[in-house]
Amino acid sequence: MRFEEQLLTDLKNEMNARNERSRRVGRRLLTGAAVAGLAAVAGVAVPLLTGSEPAYAVSKNANGTVTVELKEFRDADQLEQDLKDMGVTADVTYLKPYTKCQSDRGTLVGGGYDTPEEWRESVHYKVARPGPKSFVIDPRYVGKGQTVVLEFTENPKGPIKAQLNASVIEGSVKPCVPAHEPTQLG
Repeated sequence: MRFEEQLLTDLKNEMNARNERSRRVGRRLLTGAAVAGLAAVAGVAVPLLTGSEPAYAVSKNANGTVTVELKEFRDADQLEQDLKDMGVTADVTYLKPYTKCQSDRGTLVGGGYDTPEEWRESVHYKVARPGPKSFVIDPRYVGKGQTVVLEFTENPKGPIKAQLNASVIEGSVKPCVPAHEPTQLG
């Protein structure tokens, strides 16, 4: 599946999940928070490499960006610390196949979006970009008092081994509450 197709699938899944959530009686989230939740998901496919050590590699690039090569789903706390040492405040969560974090994890920077074009202009899309075996974080999109939230969901099928959902949260980040995905990743 191409990146654009995965992106469209992720957006459709989020819209379906949002519609289902809005039908629930007594939902604590305001409509604005549900719309903002859409911005939390920046579907970026990250192929994982096999291997036992180390779980990842982090390097700072000449242009100030940070490259993360993720090999295994372990050592999230250490990855957060290594990113912090490189100037990026991050919250890293590894999820089981076909799950994701519920969208209410904090106040999203820049609010929501209504179209794919608006999403591509958001900090949530720009903060973490895919590469062939890694992803690149651009610290310019993470301001003081903000955290880049990186949620990796395993995909045991197909050539894409994981999906990365990235967002930028203002202030504190709430813990991840895993929720079942309505569809499987490609």
